[in-house]
Amino acid sequence: MTIPMTAKPFPVDFPIVDAHQHFWDPGRNYHPWLCDEPMIPFRYGDYSSIRGRFLPPDYLASTGRWRVEKSVYVETEWDPRDPLGETRYIHEVAARYGYPNAVVAQAWLDREDVAELLAAQAAFPLVRSVRHKPSAAASAGLARRGGPGSMDDPRWRAGYALLQRHGLMFDLQVPWWHLDAAAELASNFPATPLILNHTGLPSDRSEQGLAAWRKALSCVAREPNVMLKISGLGLCGQPWRFEDNAPVVRDAIAIFGAERCMFASNFPVDRVVAPFEAIFDGFYAAVEHMAQTSLRQLFHDNAVRCYRL
Repeated sequence: MTIPMTAKPFPVDFPIVDAHQHFWDPGRNYHPWLCDEPMIPFRYGDYSSIRGRFLPPDYLASTGRWRVEKSVYVETEWDPRDPLGETRYIHEVAARYGYPNAVVAQAWLDREDVAELLAAQAAFPLVRSVRHKPSAAASAGLARRGGPGSMDDPRWRAGYALLQRHGLMFDLQVPWWHLDAAAELASNFPATPLILNHTGLPSDRSEQGLAAWRKALSCVAREPNVMLKISGLGLCGQPWRFEDNAPVVRDAIAIFGAERCMFASNFPVDRVVAPFEAIFDGFYAAVEHMAQTSLRQLFHDNAVRCYRL
């Protein structure tokens, strides 16, 4: 059944935390995927519409009637030669505009200087977590354990082992067919919180594909130090639709529990598939039957707790 996205206004009286969004200015700073030609292949298809500047005034113009009072900035595949440059820049943005309120910084865990880099990132006042996308197979059928740059790579894991020393969490973006490795990683490093990005990337919405995604998500959800961001649910070449995404939202919450999930926009990336209000109205329509306590957790409290806002 289709739920109209012009639906009811959000009925509760607490502010919203967007647990995963981005700012950028490619005219000033180098992001290879936003600046280089030709454009790299992308899971949503043509992303030329988001290759311009996107800063807090643009973001707040997008949020509409949703009262987003805090946000979590996630690294934007800035020039990998200068990860600290991105962190300095986003702190300048925060000082000027009041957003973002927490930062997930770039850190390549298999770099030779990873120990020094993590210490430097952790010294910035807004940094709570880091992200380095491990190598991943293009499809479930090609997935293998133990490759270079993967979560099994000893060098990559040695970098991961340093996160606890600096009080850093890890934001993980990886397709669901690698969540067996993510579960093992979380189990091996129980003192390091791991936040799974973009709902485990359930891009295959066939019955078989969703069953495999649910099984993989259940595997990693067994680890108590893992949380889930419900975000990034767009499908290539299609608008964001309630009927496509509500079952995924509900399954994810059923697997992880409302106390371990956070809603997030992934803006401006997900602007390719929908306006901000359509995405958050869709999230709300999927969970409006839940108790107010659970709604608070999903839209606000869990992100505040997780990212120490």
